[in-house]
Amino acid sequence: MTLPEEFQAYTRKMMGPQRYATFVEALQQEPMTSIRLNPAIAQPLQQQPVPWCRHGYYLDSRPNFTFDPLFHAGLYYVQESSSMFLDLVLQQHLFSLLPNERGAGAGLSFLDLCAAPGGKSTLIHSALPEGSLLVCNEPNKQRVQVLSENMQKWMLPSVQSQEAARCMVTNNLPADFRRARLTFDAILCDVPCSGEGMFRKDPATIGEWSAANVKKCAMLQREIVSDAWQCLVPGGLFIYSTCTLNTHENEENIQWMIDELHAEPLSVDIQPSWNITGSLLPTLSAPVYRFIPGFTQGEGLFMAVMRKRGEKRGGDTPIKEREKECKKLEQSLSPVFLQEIREALQANSPIVDVSYQQAIAYLRREAITLLPDTPRGILVVAFQGHPLGIAKNVGNRANNLYPKSWRILSTHVPNQQPTIIMNSK
Repeated sequence: MTLPEEFQAYTRKMMGPQRYATFVEALQQEPMTSIRLNPAIAQPLQQQPVPWCRHGYYLDSRPNFTFDPLFHAGLYYVQESSSMFLDLVLQQHLFSLLPNERGAGAGLSFLDLCAAPGGKSTLIHSALPEGSLLVCNEPNKQRVQVLSENMQKWMLPSVQSQEAARCMVTNNLPADFRRARLTFDAILCDVPCSGEGMFRKDPATIGEWSAANVKKCAMLQREIVSDAWQCLVPGGLFIYSTCTLNTHENEENIQWMIDELHAEPLSVDIQPSWNITGSLLPTLSAPVYRFIPGFTQGEGLFMAVMRKRGEKRGGDTPIKEREKECKKLEQSLSPVFLQEIREALQANSPIVDVSYQQAIAYLRREAITLLPDTPRGILVVAFQGHPLGIAKNVGNRANNLYPKSWRILSTHVPNQQPTIIMNSK
């Protein structure tokens, strides 16, 4: 792996020779594979846990997740372990946002501003208290479709739950939220960046790196943050993250937020054994959290947590009203797949459990043949008791109603299911 000379010189100076040497050595090693279980349904695994995430696990090897129906049923999400640090942040800071005046079940409003492909959004959704609203936004029109798919699959295990947080997927620019004067109790800005933290996992990012792009990203990040900050209520929680390592896109932006936006940095309780690195900018002493390959078990990540100064507002706009306001955004995607399954279950449509080979055929959007005594009409196709989607049984076959754009395209189908989750609720 050959790194750009300008990157080498800057990063060696920033990290120091010893830390830099450890980092470069780690880039020659295979990245670890990790998954996060859906707490709505999955039981703990007999695998090494990710220490900063309640439901995260490292796997010994990387299976072919595409051919595991339980992955498509939303029982787990394949997520890089460093990104799961968000779970610890939410554990320690999220519930402090609930003023007593709102009452039980009032919930929180949360905006994930640059959300695709959905790893952090699925984590946030599971962490939010009852009665909350999560708006998952992705400005890129191509990437937002993947975000919508991942969010709907993640919500499958709790499709009928009245306690699960509401979720919307939108395709808007950060400035659209500011212009619409929408406000949120918490905002995550996982901003576009130069991707230095992904060099090991995705070597293609090395060829895309340049000092000019770092500067361009840093400027764009401040624009995004400026728009998002105006959408945060006083006392609200703001989480800034990147998957890059340099201080220009990280510490310098945090210092800018402190100076220009009067953001109040918040600390996160961590264990020394995790080897999370603090600020590498000598002039910034605020708490920040940098994951460096070779030191932490994961890829490169930077995260900082801040609060907007001001009194928390009890009795603020009700969540249902905020949801109506958000639906006024021009690009709001309707969760058609999830709604169809919800309606089928509410109508007491039959739930038909299929074999592994039938499940894969269904996920490839092929017609499947069910037992002769299977009721005709709309039914829910399930694998090991977990819904995958709906079909219309016409007798000699079941017409496949799985979303066409979600179908498995690979023609090589294994004979048996990848062994990832052994049991579930």
